[in-house]
Amino acid sequence: MSLNPFLEKPKKIESTILSLKAMAPKPYDKNEVDPYTRVRCILMNGTEYEAVWSKHHFHRHCPDNDIRRRVALCRSIEQQQQKLIAALKPADENILETTIGYEQLAVDLTAILAQRQIDKNVKNALDFALLEDFDHLYRYANLLETDMKEHAENYVGSYTEIMPARPTVAHARHPFDNVKYPINNKTADPYALCDVSIITAAEQQTMNYYMNLGAFYKHKVGREIYSEIAMVEEEHVTQYGSLIDPTASPFVDMLMHEYVECYLYYSMLNDEVDPYIKEIWSLCYEQELAHLHEALALLRKYEKKDWQDVMPKGEFPELLKFRPQKDYIREIIAKTVNNTGNRESYINVKKLPANSDFFIYQKKYIKNADKAPSHIVIENHIKKFGEDYRVQDKENPIKALKSRTKDNTELGRTPNA
Repeated sequence: MSLNPFLEKPKKIESTILSLKAMAPKPYDKNEVDPYTRVRCILMNGTEYEAVWSKHHFHRHCPDNDIRRRVALCRSIEQQQQKLIAALKPADENILETTIGYEQLAVDLTAILAQRQIDKNVKNALDFALLEDFDHLYRYANLLETDMKEHAENYVGSYTEIMPARPTVAHARHPFDNVKYPINNKTADPYALCDVSIITAAEQQTMNYYMNLGAFYKHKVGREIYSEIAMVEEEHVTQYGSLIDPTASPFVDMLMHEYVECYLYYSMLNDEVDPYIKEIWSLCYEQELAHLHEALALLRKYEKKDWQDVMPKGEFPELLKFRPQKDYIREIIAKTVNNTGNRESYINVKKLPANSDFFIYQKKYIKNADKAPSHIVIENHIKKFGEDYRVQDKENPIKALKSRTKDNTELGRTPNA
């Protein structure tokens, strides 16, 4: 029977405050850690970042200091959780090595969420961005071997293939084409309800990481590819954020955030293979359970609503489990590699009129595809090693992407691709 966190008895919220010492855990060993443990740490770091900033927005738009104090208490503890989880990354894991983990998370998480969707609007959004994150993983993996002679397969294990999909130069779209229709919290499927929040937080964290740390990369092309892909992550955050119900009140929004955090920590707890980190997920779940009931108390007091008014079904959906998604990713590449955004929908680029916003934006933004950093990274690898870097169980399902000695810059970008 699925767990309903609203029916669980929480600890007193003040009892969940961490000591400074507790916020400094033992980091994992980057050479020994299971790839999906690294992925879980990145996901929950991003989830806490989203929780903190959503409460800062609540704080800045609320005139009642009694409410703001209670929100500040939850937020402070979530800041502690974020610091705790961020400290699990070891000091010897560099920016690019961590980036491989970010993209593996984006790829496998997106594929997992897409396959459980019955909301077509949400599924289409997930399938669309999936191919872009998959291609980002390929570009960064090539940069890793070129610059550091390290193989990304040592970080993703045998779980995730590495090969090109829709080329990164094709990801630049007019912002108008990234805005989609939102779900309705009251009528949405439980998976859609959770998943739009989960994927938005994950992509937001990736965008922030690239836009802030990419400038620290050691050479010009490296810095430039981080900037290029950070702009794609801006597109993804716009797309996924537009799926979230914009009519939810701050109290409902807070309840939803805490529910999703409870769901994720409970999922991580049940999926984790590292006993030490499993204890951290257990601790964080207990903290979030207290936060959820604090959010519920605020909803009851200030809006005279109960959890059933927000979520008729309080039971957790099927728990999130990280598993390889190779076959599904290959299927989506084969079916949709040429797609681009078209207002609230998606379309094969061959069917777009010549005066569409996509082509206008591409012409302004991508002056010369051969000089795009994401393309140069692959060309540099080919020059150095004779072919690109891939980890694939079999050849790419798209004929134009099978070549190991020439990078494609046309698919999903030009009508005659």
